[in-house]
Amino acid sequence: KFAMVAPDVQIDDGKGTILISSEEGETEANNHRKLSDFAIRNGTRLQADDFLQDYTLLINVLHSEDLEKDVEFEVVGDAPERIGPKPSEPPSRNISNGSDDGAQPSTSTGKQQ
Repeated sequence: KFAMVAPDVQIDDGKGTILISSEEGETEANNHRKLSDFAIRNGTRLQADDFLQDYTLLINVLHSEDLEKDVEFEVVGDAPERIGPKPSEPPSRNISNGSDDGAQPSTSTGKQQ
């Protein structure tokens, strides 16, 4: 829903309880647990970071009895329309030799005399 690639999600309670880790297998035991197993209730705040995209969300969990049938959750708020550099930021260039003329560094392995 949030277009995250490799998220880390923790409870924003000062204890650093990690619910989801981008490190493979680190939080696999949490996959079948319910939010209530972590004492997440109405008003709990979660912090989700995606370091690969330099993207952080603060998520406020709010309990509701008014969801439509078969709807488990609803996202309310301002979600980003696209991921990536902001329009005001110029695209990054790959500068390998101190200039942006496209020249590549030498790959020669011969002895120099």
